[in-house]
This record gives sequence, structure tokens and C-alpha cells, in this order.
Amino acid sequence: MFPQAPILKTWKKFDQFAMETLTKRWNYNSDKPFQQRSVSQMKEQRERFGVSGNCFDLAIWLLDEFKNDGIEAYPIGHEIQSEDAHAAVIALDENGRRFLCDLGDQWLLPILVDANDEDFSGEKLSGFFPGADIQLKPSHSKLEVYYHRPNGRFSVQAYDLQPVDGSDFEKAAERSQNHLNPHPLVECRIPYKKETAHWEFDEWKSFISSAEGLHPEPPAASIEEWAIRINEKTGYNKEVAGQVLREFKTVPSSLL
Repeated sequence: MFPQAPILKTWKKFDQFAMETLTKRWNYNSDKPFQQRSVSQMKEQRERFGVSGNCFDLAIWLLDEFKNDGIEAYPIGHEIQSEDAHAAVIALDENGRRFLCDLGDQWLLPILVDANDEDFSGEKLSGFFPGADIQLKPSHSKLEVYYHRPNGRFSVQAYDLQPVDGSDFEKAAERSQNHLNPHPLVECRIPYKKETAHWEFDEWKSFISSAEGLHPEPPAASIEEWAIRINEKTGYNKEVAGQVLREFKTVPSSLL
């Protein structure tokens, strides 16, 4: 179920990348539609400000790195033509086996999705996703991922494993960049005790998901405190984070 070294080497370039929606609000211009950032733009902004991007940003950047490293890969997604679209990547190893690579959901590792492969397992597996065991239910063109979390919590994510046409993927990416959720969202992988856990900031709350369960953090008392917390977890420039957080429509009055 684990990827071979070439895929893993490329994937691990993104170990410190958060998934976040702050950057698309930061770049958004209400006077004209915002175009999907190029990889060169994303690299420049990350170097200067420590930003990363949403699931489309991360998928596009990962595809570019796979191409540069000589690894065949293509974009996939879920509800790709809707405002709720989610983007990910399939990478192929030297034997043509498909591996799901999802930086948007902050997976720890790519995972084999070919059910007819002798190495495939449909059992619960640990070590692929922070704070949860996962279980794959694939067909040739579809995949359901079951997340088994502590205390009986359970959720499902669906993917269409068919390649998305490049033009269609670009249009979906730009649609996503221009769909602004009223709530800021940041997710990242963090070291926690003896594991890699999942840290999330959503609806002005933050919490850690680990193998032990869900750990809510104390609320921050100001925009500045939230910006510092995001900076500490992700490296996102705290001045930029503070500026962007003030632009969201849902800022609690207690923070203003």
C-alpha cells in the first residue's frame, strides 16, 4: 500500500505545507475574476510569506513537481464542477500502479488504490492519515475512503479516479479561487507526542486530532493571537495572516 521511493521523494517536499484558504482571500480582487496562480507565483509567495494555498493550489504544484521528477501523474477530484470541488492527484509508479496523493486533506502518505494489485488491502490501515485509521473501498473509476477515528467517530470521502482534462481542471481551480467561504480555514500536519497529528483552525476555533482523540485548544483573544498561532503551526507570515483574517465576514465582534 506504500509508495516506492521516487513518488515518496517528491511527496515529502510538501511535508511542511498547510492547506489553507487565507491565501485566496488575500489574492482576491472583487473587480475582476481571480485567476489560478501559476506554480512560479506560488513559489514566490511561499518564499516571501510562508503561504501555501487551497487543495487546487497544492494539487497543481504537486503535479508540477512530479513532472519535473519524471513521474507520471494526473489530476482527479470530487464534484469537480461544483463550488464544493475537491482536488487531488494520482501518481503512477514504474509498474503503472496508481497512488492517491491528497495534500488538500493533509494525508501523511500516498496510498495504493488498485484493488486488483497483490499489495492492496481493504482492511483498516494506520500511518496514512493523521488521527485516523483509513479503509479503502475502490472500483476502477471510483474510490471511497472510510476514516475511523477515536471514540467511534466515522466519516467518508469520495473520489473520482478518472483523470480530469487539463482545461476542465484549470476552470475548476479558478472557480474555486473565486468562491470565498465566509470562514477562514487552515489545516496542517504537526508533531504531537510520538505521532504526526492534524491541526485545524476553522470557524474561529482550533483543535488537534490525534490517535488519542480530539483536543480543543483555548480560544485566542484577538486577531493578532490567532495570526501568531497560525504562524507557529504553519510558518504563515503573521502580519499577512492578521490582515487576511480581518477580511473574513465572520470575524467575531470580540476579536475586532
